[in-house]
Amino acid sequence: MKKFILFFVLGFAGFTAKAQDGYNYYEWGVGGGIGYGRAYADTKKQDYHPIYNFNIAYNFNPYVPIALEYQFGTLSGGGRTPDKDASGRIYKNAYKALVIHADVQLGSFIDYSNNGFLNVIKNFYVGTGIGAISNNMKDIQRTNLPAYIQNGPVGSTNGFQGKDKSTNVVLPLRFGYEFKIYDSYEQVGYTITLGYEHSYAFGEGLDGYNDPPAQFKNNAPDQYAHFTIGFRYNFGNTVSYNKLVRDFGF
Repeated sequence: MKKFILFFVLGFAGFTAKAQDGYNYYEWGVGGGIGYGRAYADTKKQDYHPIYNFNIAYNFNPYVPIALEYQFGTLSGGGRTPDKDASGRIYKNAYKALVIHADVQLGSFIDYSNNGFLNVIKNFYVGTGIGAISNNMKDIQRTNLPAYIQNGPVGSTNGFQGKDKSTNVVLPLRFGYEFKIYDSYEQVGYTITLGYEHSYAFGEGLDGYNDPPAQFKNNAPDQYAHFTIGFRYNFGNTVSYNKLVRDFGF
């Protein structure tokens, strides 16, 4: 009888400890991702390219990761025919960017306990941040071509001014969904994120052209956007949260 009571007490204690694990989360995360996107710049046509990133995140809580992200890829557009650009301009930017951003998920605000629907939507997020993008033109047209003699003398640089290398401040706007994968302690050991990011650049460096307003219509700042899928591994100190992160009550 005593052995049975001891077994019951130890089993209950183990179950309680396991249940408490559901309130905990890891403080840090590291991961990467791949996306597919394009620029919104000054040439008529823009091309789509893969975009890559690596990041390290501080988990303020299970629903607010704050990440430092290194991003790189290619932005290009234009072409030497009128259907691609009215002046035959072309650019190819092998860029790098360093951005810090925070995402806030619905789970921070809603009570999702014992509710299957809310437990699903709790992982939707919106976010923003700030960073810098380093632009490096690997190919760019800097003079007027014979096919565009109507725009000016052949070889003229008017309308082709700009910098081959530059740095701009960028402001990303982000939204998406995070799939949480739990480990044996019922903590979020891994995440898979599907998202969309639209970044605004403060400057004219993404396409390498600083268009004269009198010759070119330019009513918006340079921008680029991409869809992305990301993976992150969580680790480090275990921190307690005020709500059960993985809710089994549905």
